[in-house]
Amino acid sequence: MSKIGKKLIVIPAGVEVKKTDSLLEVKGPKGTLTLEINTKANVIISEKEIVVEKGGSSKEANAVWGLVRSLINNMVIGVTEGFEKKLELQGVGYRMSMQGKKLVMALGFSHPVEVDTPEDLTVKVEDNNVLSVAGISKQRVGQLAAVIRGLKKVEPYKGKGFRYQGEIVRRKVGKKAGTAK
Repeated sequence: MSKIGKKLIVIPAGVEVKKTDSLLEVKGPKGTLTLEINTKANVIISEKEIVVEKGGSSKEANAVWGLVRSLINNMVIGVTEGFEKKLELQGVGYRMSMQGKKLVMALGFSHPVEVDTPEDLTVKVEDNNVLSVAGISKQRVGQLAAVIRGLKKVEPYKGKGFRYQGEIVRRKVGKKAGTAK
């Protein structure tokens, strides 16, 4: 039995949930999200809550049950509160700035790195070294943050590169000069 799948999803005030065939639509103050529901999970919508049930007793139904519940819960949270990820850029000479809808970064390469930001996400540069990615879809926010982080991951010797805010990076000891014999 899935501990996550058994939990009810409470629909907050101002959120409207509709189900047509295998498509679920969640509307809220921040926007609208849709999800195609797997046939191995049943979604039952009442006035104030959503219940996700298994669509059978197969191994796949057990696997999908908690996943569908989590995806729907993330949609409800996204249209009411939204999601945000913050990245820190550390390193001498590393800079980033917004030019319109484009994020331009100097990451120690011979050329500036440019990333186009999607329309549904908000990207802000704070304090010259903190990047904030916000939106209503948890998957889209996390994916853009991961793509930006992948441009210059934190290296373990000096700690230079992108890291999530609050992430602890284990540092390695560098090469030591050998003693001459």
